[in-house]
Amino acid sequence: MLLYEPIKPAKKARVGLYSIGLEAYWSQFEGLRERLIEYGKFIEKRMGKFGEIYNFGLVDSESKAREAGEWFNRQNVDLIFCHSATYSTSASVLPVHQICKKPVIVLNLQPTERLNYAKTTTGEWLAHCGACPVPELSNAFNRAGIPFRVINGLLGLDYTPSISLTNENTHDRPEAIRAWKEIEEWIQSAGVARTLQHARFGFLGNTYNGMLDMYSDFTMIQAQTGLHVEVLEMCDLDRLIKEVTPQQVKRKMEETMSIFEISGDSPSDPIARKPTDEQMEWSCTVAAAQERLVREYDLDSLTYYYHGSPGNDYEKLQAGFILGHSLLTARGVPCSGEGDLKTAVAMKICDILGKGGSYSEIVVVDYVDQTILLGHDGPFHIAISQGKPILRGMGLYHGKQGTGISVEAKVKTGPVTTLNVTQTGQGKLKLIISQGESTDGEIMRIGNTQTPVKFPVHPDDYMSRWFAESPTHHCAMSIGHNASLFEKVAGVLNIESVTLCN
Repeated sequence: MLLYEPIKPAKKARVGLYSIGLEAYWSQFEGLRERLIEYGKFIEKRMGKFGEIYNFGLVDSESKAREAGEWFNRQNVDLIFCHSATYSTSASVLPVHQICKKPVIVLNLQPTERLNYAKTTTGEWLAHCGACPVPELSNAFNRAGIPFRVINGLLGLDYTPSISLTNENTHDRPEAIRAWKEIEEWIQSAGVARTLQHARFGFLGNTYNGMLDMYSDFTMIQAQTGLHVEVLEMCDLDRLIKEVTPQQVKRKMEETMSIFEISGDSPSDPIARKPTDEQMEWSCTVAAAQERLVREYDLDSLTYYYHGSPGNDYEKLQAGFILGHSLLTARGVPCSGEGDLKTAVAMKICDILGKGGSYSEIVVVDYVDQTILLGHDGPFHIAISQGKPILRGMGLYHGKQGTGISVEAKVKTGPVTTLNVTQTGQGKLKLIISQGESTDGEIMRIGNTQTPVKFPVHPDDYMSRWFAESPTHHCAMSIGHNASLFEKVAGVLNIESVTLCN
């Protein structure tokens, strides 16, 4: 097993593609039709690095458009790219999307950076005039109530077709690089939507009492994302922990020792101590049961919280949660504490995209460094840790029952993006996105995850912007600057997004 091999790999997007043209051209301009088909095959091959591509080919009439729409429905695609290869009437395009109502992206990708003006013929020009029909398509889509986006730029060929009268080797031009980055992000975003539509999120226990921002309607969540919420009980996990073998505990202990640094006593906090042997063994036992729970119920993510009466068996069980949930988070099953289902969705979005997604909230502001520490006393995405994460023993979990071990770590230094999933007063999900930089600033040694993040504006200005959007008080922290990617996820899911800092 690879150290962070996913338990359930994300699904690839199923992507529809077709090129457009005008049927009347084919008999007038020899080689034009074949040339445009060649461009379409190039796009298909390059897109194939990011998803499963279903290329219908050339659509050049209203009847062909209807055929394409039905074909895309049969292929169960997640979005459709319309390659504007040359001029086409909008009547030969609109039926595709009236029949298959998936998100549509128009590709206005010119094959050349500049025409050979002195030698260009009408047929040559038509091979490069993909921008010509886009205003007409935009108007038709708008009047038909069909949302659409347009990607403008260069096609990015790494050769020049023999029929061409100009240079078409544009793969290293910034206009091609930028366009293909957008294409990749749209396909990745469609993969998020497909994965969520097939996902099973476990909800173990309940939401922390009184945290009104985190209460969620499971039907509302499924209606807007497609994911299923599997309601679990502590007795489900208790049953599985009784089946854990010594060999399974031993393997979890070996895995833990290879990933974590085991702390001594905290020099500052008397409740943060070196983990005891009993705490380590119990947490590894619980971790083995947690993995069995994920596999038995086929879970893609898990949110949890249990508040029991002092000293009962379930309190002891939940006291061992943090280690196992951190291990699961690193293997593609994000786990959010306090019963925060919406943040579990944010974490899963980040993880599907390969960007991490660690459970966070505002910890404290450092006005000297002008950073905001983001973290939590719950699970950490150890695959994006700056150095080895630390395990500390905790004399108590503040605000919660029980004692056990906790993770102390911070996210890798460098660009980061926080993703918050909140709910509006109308019951709609909304993404709140912020880009910043994780710094190498100091953190507390209290057994909590903490990452100092410097946003492009003063901490007070940032917090004012964030609070004004009515967020859930937790968020997922991802590595990299991912605002444009998260915005596209919102677009594919048809939910609102706002970017505060980019």
